Amino acid sequence: MQLFLVSLALTYIIVLYFMSNPLKHSKKFVWRRFINWFPLGMTYAFMYMGRYNLNVAKTSLGDLMTKEDFGFIGGVGFTVYALALFFIGPIVDRIGGKRGILIGAIGSAIMNAVMGLILYLFLNHRLDVNLVTAFSITYGLNMLFQSFGAVSTIKVKSFWFHVRERGTFGAIFGTLISLGVYFAFDWGEAIANAVKLNRGTEPSVVYNFLNSIIVLDGRTVPALWLIFYIPAIILVFWALIDVILLKDSPDAAGFDVLDTHDASHGEHEKRFSYKELMLKIFSNKIIWTIGIIEFTSGILRNGVLQWYKVFAKETGLGVLHITSNWGFWGCVTGIIGGFSAGWMSDHLFNSRRAPAAGIMQVIMFLAIGTMAIFLTSSPLMVGIAAVCVMMAVIGVHSIMSGTATADFGGKKASATATGVADAFAYAGSAVQSFALGILTTKSWTYWPLFLLPFTLIGLYFAIKMWRDIPEATKNYLASTAKKKVKSHS
Repeated sequence: MQLFLVSLALTYIIVLYFMSNPLKHSKKFVWRRFINWFPLGMTYAFMYMGRYNLNVAKTSLGDLMTKEDFGFIGGVGFTVYALALFFIGPIVDRIGGKRGILIGAIGSAIMNAVMGLILYLFLNHRLDVNLVTAFSITYGLNMLFQSFGAVSTIKVKSFWFHVRERGTFGAIFGTLISLGVYFAFDWGEAIANAVKLNRGTEPSVVYNFLNSIIVLDGRTVPALWLIFYIPAIILVFWALIDVILLKDSPDAAGFDVLDTHDASHGEHEKRFSYKELMLKIFSNKIIWTIGIIEFTSGILRNGVLQWYKVFAKETGLGVLHITSNWGFWGCVTGIIGGFSAGWMSDHLFNSRRAPAAGIMQVIMFLAIGTMAIFLTSSPLMVGIAAVCVMMAVIGVHSIMSGTATADFGGKKASATATGVADAFAYAGSAVQSFALGILTTKSWTYWPLFLLPFTLIGLYFAIKMWRDIPEATKNYLASTAKKKVKSHS
């Protein structure tokens, strides 16, 4: 049922894409752009599966991986991701999004296979090194390759989508992130449940499928290493499709160059050095503001995504329908958040991104405040609030990292701008991972209290850039308005 509903949501987003054509592109262009972004997007979504499968492994391993262990491994990975983006962004701006996503997907597939091997050796008592040490190193390397994902996706998007269409792509980007959450948690959980020694139920569809290609019967330990192997195989599959279908820009696919009217307006032929790219981005106060908002979103997103199921399992205060379908709820609400933020930006705020982010910060403040109040007295309220945070934080992330960075960085520096914003986001993720790994060991009361102030910080900086818009976009909107006036007179 969940798969049907997720497929329905994805179908709706695809239909929305084809219905939204404010610049009146030709049908051929619209179809070719779909053939471009869909496989790219699915690759990025499954990279999420190869990123958050660590969470599934933690809940499946139980006491074999403590909260502090889990927080430390995740913290190392998020730190590597954040630091790498200061170099990966400029690299992708030079080599292009296609090469970037291929490096990321194949590299992540290899590291997931290595983590699967480590877990196999550990569960079969053949691992001579500490599991935390081994996973910290390999998960850190996995996150190094994962850092190619978002910047490559936005790099390609910046060439194919005009500023007046990017709110819609923000919804698409949010959908891709949300699908990744669904794949990571619910598909990963299905794999974990299928390979348990004592399932307590009749063999599932997932179990029967896995047993048809890999013999699972007669084992003495659960085959939890498949949590890592299966995403690795899927990533290789989508990477091969990207090799065939993906093009970096419309002109590479046989169309005219698309003037996107972002901050790179008039720079089509110009090539920037690493120093020029970094100077262009770091001298831009708006990019810094986006980075701070993304820092708070990183804390809030992974502060809930990583820890709600751990909280529910440890305290028994989870809502069964939410915990058993955590990926599904993260997916559906994330799609709603990404779509809402993108729609508001394009239709209510004239392609300004900050107002939509600010509204989502208010929703998160109310939701996390609700979690703090009802943490031990109402599991249902806490569960609903956690789901609301997931909805709102994907809205912030998709409209800021997925859209505003491309606007203010411009298509020539979009990967660098996105890299800086994502670096801030994953620096926030690292902070919460280390901090909550320690704080929740003392008391779960600290969990929402730690998160709450960051909603207000994010709101403050969203208000600071409330009216900001790239100069080229401003000029484009002004000229469009003049044309409308003339046509009516």
